[in-house]
Amino acid sequence: MHGKEHNGSKEFKEEMGKYTMKQMTTKSAAGIQRLAISLIILLLAIFQLQTALALPISDNNQVVAAAAMKLVQFGSDPKAQLDTQAVATLVDYVLGAKPNKETDLPSFHKAPGAYYEFDTRISISKFLQYSYSNQIPSVLTSPSSLRYSLWNSRQGKLQQLPNSWIFALPDSKPTIIRGLQRDAITPDLTTGIYYEYYLNRTFILLNHKGRQTLITVSKQINISDVGKKGVILGNDDDWNYYYSGEPGSTKAFLGWVKSYIYDYFSVAVYVEIGSSPSMFRTGVFQWLRAGCSGINFVQPKHIIKGIKRYAKSSKSILESPNLPAPNQIASAYQRLSSLSQSDLLEKYMALQQARQSLAVQSGKIETRIIKKQDSYAGTPKEQIVEELMLEYFKVVLGKPSLLGNKVILILSNEEQKNLIFH
Repeated sequence: MHGKEHNGSKEFKEEMGKYTMKQMTTKSAAGIQRLAISLIILLLAIFQLQTALALPISDNNQVVAAAAMKLVQFGSDPKAQLDTQAVATLVDYVLGAKPNKETDLPSFHKAPGAYYEFDTRISISKFLQYSYSNQIPSVLTSPSSLRYSLWNSRQGKLQQLPNSWIFALPDSKPTIIRGLQRDAITPDLTTGIYYEYYLNRTFILLNHKGRQTLITVSKQINISDVGKKGVILGNDDDWNYYYSGEPGSTKAFLGWVKSYIYDYFSVAVYVEIGSSPSMFRTGVFQWLRAGCSGINFVQPKHIIKGIKRYAKSSKSILESPNLPAPNQIASAYQRLSSLSQSDLLEKYMALQQARQSLAVQSGKIETRIIKKQDSYAGTPKEQIVEELMLEYFKVVLGKPSLLGNKVILILSNEEQKNLIFH
């Protein structure tokens, strides 16, 4: 019987093999589930321990945080009156000397908070032209944080961001602009997840003790769309990202996760601090609650990390010797916006294919995931223009574009550069 087995014995072994494999598969799935639950419990325990060991929040931070919340409430209620004392408290805090440029803030509405400040060597008037003008997309000065940001006037009132801001005189009334904003952020540095959500946005321009000051207030409306899989393509400083449109995370063992930003609110203060050289200071008070299954995983250190990411790209752009004049960027934006939807869609598809190719090379997405041009037909024109404008902006700042030689800057004369796609 060498080399042969009894037929009944063979069938019995096959059945036993199937039964054993089934048991192993069931145990494996159960084991993974238990591991995931254990991991969540462990993470929560660590977060609670770190919170317990954190330094107590100072009385001054309590006062400042309360003032910030008054402005958040003002931004959410068009009928509310501006609390000028709360404004003064925040601006004085940003201007004042501190032992650290970053600090934890008290939690509000179950959302942890943090503060971070940084200085930028450019006049506040130029900053406003580049960052908050209806002629230049705001994504261009925050490319590592925003994929796009679409502004809408609030409740049908035609309040648009101005072409140029008119500065306030001492003791004059602040200029207040309200609107609704749809933001999509770039993939997170750790999880690769990106989100989209609506915000109530309020801009307050005033003169504080002779210093021109802009305060922006943001308050998320409802929870965000479900977090989706994204990829940072290469170095974050290159501002190249892949957006899959699929829920989950590209991080190992987190592909299944359905996460949300449950709440987000912030107050940012921009105040001039010098004229020789021109300089302004940014102070950001921010609160964020995000996670999955209703559980918050955000800590103040995560908030500070996000603000630092924004600060790094914003400073590198606004302080760059290659930064074009605002009218040059506005001209390129107008020319791009004037293209037909079909022309824009063709160029947008080329950008998406370039992103996808790099994402495949990174090994974080499968090659079989190939999107057709029709899948982008419903993309808002404003979003397409903003994402293509970033490719133009990379070129003028001396960075490589994902569209390569499809974006070419031609110097037509000493005063103007035109954007040409071919």
